[in-house]
Amino acid sequence: MTQCELPPEWLHIQLGEIVSYGKTQKCVLADVTGDTWVLELEDVEKESSRLLGRKTAKERPFKSTKNQFEKGNVLYGKLRPYLNKVVVADTSGVCTTEIIPLDAEPFVLNRYLFHWLKTRDFLNYVNQVSYGVNMPRLGTKDGVAAPFVLAPLAEQKVIADKLDTLLAQVENTKARLERIPQILKRFRQSVLAAAVSGRLIDVQPKSAAKLEDLVDIENGARKPVSATIRKNLQGTVPYYGATGIVDYLNDYTHKGRYLLVGEDGANLLSKSKDLAFIVEGKMWVNNHAHVLKERLGVNLDFVKIAINSLDLTSWITGSAQPKLTKKSLCSLPITNFTIGEQTEIVRRVDQLFAHADRIEQQVNSALARVDKLTQSILAKAFRGELTEQWRKDNPELISGENSAEALLERIKAEKAASKPAKKARKQTTA
Repeated sequence: MTQCELPPEWLHIQLGEIVSYGKTQKCVLADVTGDTWVLELEDVEKESSRLLGRKTAKERPFKSTKNQFEKGNVLYGKLRPYLNKVVVADTSGVCTTEIIPLDAEPFVLNRYLFHWLKTRDFLNYVNQVSYGVNMPRLGTKDGVAAPFVLAPLAEQKVIADKLDTLLAQVENTKARLERIPQILKRFRQSVLAAAVSGRLIDVQPKSAAKLEDLVDIENGARKPVSATIRKNLQGTVPYYGATGIVDYLNDYTHKGRYLLVGEDGANLLSKSKDLAFIVEGKMWVNNHAHVLKERLGVNLDFVKIAINSLDLTSWITGSAQPKLTKKSLCSLPITNFTIGEQTEIVRRVDQLFAHADRIEQQVNSALARVDKLTQSILAKAFRGELTEQWRKDNPELISGENSAEALLERIKAEKAASKPAKKARKQTTA
């Protein structure tokens, strides 16, 4: 692994020189009380390390052996370490043996250690040495040999404080950005509601028609093809299912401009994707999507808007596998507008949706930059760039007895002193 250049008062060392990676204190259910915190990997969100939940031994009784940890310990998820699950314990408890409690204090601040374990340098090392294909882990030997950047103790606190502040701001920004797609989803739904009610063009529709009166349903030519058979039919023609393209084949079932409406699947209720979508050209449609063709005097794009505006709960059968039957589809109510009004509604909806799409693209770009910003800040911190001025202002706190080199010697001396003395051999007399 390539080592970056550090300030002269810092050191490149190994993780095992500051913590006993892999050495843990075990316990069973009988050793804890009912209100003891029991932490599992599933409780920690990947990358952000946010706690998603907290359960006690009473709520989560366990049969397997657990690792004990104390308040302030760094809890490192060694299973699938690329998920970057690391937390600092705010109280004592027990955790799965796939989480390793680490305590580097008093010579290394645990908050400083926590931030180092989140860096790209550490993650790159871990990804290189983890063993196991489906469930990779960071083993004890490789954990002990992992890289660590040791800064003087006083500087560790400054770095940890700066990172706590800066990364909290990044997380707050990210959280605000992540809320915007849901806001846009509600906006799009309100646009659809305004469209079918006539509010977008200031026209009050006088009645509603059944869908079967506006379109022809051409389901007869649909043909499902299993994944195995599709391997021998690969081509350039899109193969459509309930929510979009599934594959590309070498033949087609329909040719022209159609409106596809999902026939079954969870999307009928979740509406995570459009229920109805326009397709054009040659296509192969399977039996999971209804195929609609517009009639004279009907704008197919308007029909798409009308269907996507509906809550289909009342027309859907089945709970485990929701289904919109052809009979239910035909009975869907579509508000009546003239062809000119339909065209104007479509134009305005497209205009508003295009605006929402632009915002969503900007949000996605901003989120990508924010994700990179976290690692950029961490990298600057552990190259000494965040504390460059602080070191100039406080040379006495990073040199001599306060240098990282002196700190490492104290750590080694403490370890040597804590080792049990070897028993002297018993002398024997002839």
